Amino acid sequence: MSIMKKIRIIRPEFVEFIPDDIKEGVLYISIRYNTATHRCPSGCGEIVVTPITPTDWTLIWNGESVSLYPSIGNWSLPCESHYWIRENRIVWARKWNIQEIEFAKDIDDSNKAYYFKHKKKNLDKVDKNRLK
Repeated sequence: MSIMKKIRIIRPEFVEFIPDDIKEGVLYISIRYNTATHRCPSGCGEIVVTPITPTDWTLIWNGESVSLYPSIGNWSLPCESHYWIRENRIVWARKWNIQEIEFAKDIDDSNKAYYFKHKKKNLDKVDKNRLK
C-alpha cells in the first residue's frame, strides 16, 4: 500500500508544448495552446488538464506566481480532489457531495451554452455588417 503525499507548492513552467513526462509539483502552461497541465497534487499521480478559455479556467500570472480560477474539482478521478492554485500554492478545499458536484456541472454547462450562444449572435452581427 502506498501513502499519497499531498503537494502544497506548484512551480509554473511556461512551455510551447506540454511534455510527455509530467513531473509532480510543476504546472506546465502553454499560452499558445491555451492549456495548463499538472499532476494531481493529492498524490494520486493522475494528470489534470485545465483549458484556459473564457468558459473554463482563467490563468493569472503576476510576474512571479500563477493562479488558476475557479477551483479545480477532479470529480472523475478516484481521489476526487478539490483545490485552488493561488500564487503557486495548492489551497485545499473540502470534498463535495454528489449533489454539489452535479449542481456545479449544470452551472458550468449553462454558462458555456450562454457564452457560445451570445458569441455566435455577436459574430452574426459582424458578418451582417460586412455585407452592407
